[in-house]
Amino acid sequence: MRRLYFRIYLAVLGSLALTAILAAVSWHLFMRSETWLPRPAFFVEAAARLLPPDSAGDAEIQAAVTHWADASGFDIAVFGRDGRRIADSSDGTLPFEQKDAPRRGRAFDAPHGTVGIALADGRWLITGRPYAERRPFRRFAWLAGLLGIAGAVGIAAYPVVRRITRNLEDLERGVKALGEGDLSARMHISGNDEVAHLAATYNRSAARIEELLAAHKSLLAHASHELRTPLTRLRMGLEQIAPATPRSVRQDMERDIRELDELIEEILLASRLDTKADSGFSPEPVDLVGLAAEECARTGAELEAPSVPLPSVQVDPKLMRRLLRNLLENAIKYGAAAQVDVVVRTAALGATELDVMDRGPGVPAAERDRIFEPFYRIAGMGDSKAGAGLGLALVRAIARVHGATIAYLPRKGGGSVFRLTIPGVAGKQT
Repeated sequence: MRRLYFRIYLAVLGSLALTAILAAVSWHLFMRSETWLPRPAFFVEAAARLLPPDSAGDAEIQAAVTHWADASGFDIAVFGRDGRRIADSSDGTLPFEQKDAPRRGRAFDAPHGTVGIALADGRWLITGRPYAERRPFRRFAWLAGLLGIAGAVGIAAYPVVRRITRNLEDLERGVKALGEGDLSARMHISGNDEVAHLAATYNRSAARIEELLAAHKSLLAHASHELRTPLTRLRMGLEQIAPATPRSVRQDMERDIRELDELIEEILLASRLDTKADSGFSPEPVDLVGLAAEECARTGAELEAPSVPLPSVQVDPKLMRRLLRNLLENAIKYGAAAQVDVVVRTAALGATELDVMDRGPGVPAAERDRIFEPFYRIAGMGDSKAGAGLGLALVRAIARVHGATIAYLPRKGGGSVFRLTIPGVAGKQT
């Protein structure tokens, strides 16, 4: 994943690079423009008026060239028809060779701002900026300075950008911790910018959520206590009136009391599983095949496991036993009195899979994503079978607290498959 600070920093560097490129292009165009280069017509006119004819002596021509160079500020050289350098104010630094004259034609615009004109008598007049101005260092010094400034800005921008995005990364870690159930996660607030205000808002929201969940759990704890007290009195009263109560009525009352007690226990467990900190979650290495064998023996389900021993899984044994028990009881309840099968095997990336399969009517495709919701009942299912609707919700909550997944799959030939996938050490979620 590309970090935000890196993307911002690349944007800053890209902007600086684009600025430098545009400056270099404009500089090149500007330096090649006629603002810096004398017009060829000027040379022709100047040569006609100021240069002595070819018949004059070299000294006279040199004096004229020196005088013109001092007046114009440019280096000037005159070459004869045979390529001989007749006069030169540049001490031989003007870049021109007579052998290049034929391919240049009557005039040329050479590098470093050098301009040449062929005179009517066959001589060549060459002029250009002084050598000191044509040296590479002087020519590119300002561009190097511009690049140096861009580099300094880039270096100085890094800690600024990194500081901004570091606060965002802290906020990301806090939100992630909150999503994983750590309600005490808070952000360290530094600065007075938008990110700091966002961190302060997050802290207030997290504190409010923690407060609401604490009140919710407190309410459930008190409600469960208050509900179990009358349930205990009902049991005691039922024992006292048992001889005078018909057996069928007494059995119905006992079943109702037992279901109420189980419902209260499931509600409390679901509430504790909201966060790992309050759920009593304590994982340890567990032989999942052995645990499944015990629960299958209790319910009469058929267990299928590989002949090679499977590696232990890092789970909470009490919670995992409750998960298996809920799946098995659900399969027995809706399995149409058919055999319930349990399969344990290894999967990709070192994961362990456990399937609980029945031959019941199955779940309609439109409701398969909702059967794990609390208190959800499949349409058309009678209340005598439906239960409280918390069994599968607890299964999903227990799976999540282990970093595992639970999924419903239709069974080939009819029925249902509930597949629990527990990741291995390499793929375990943190």
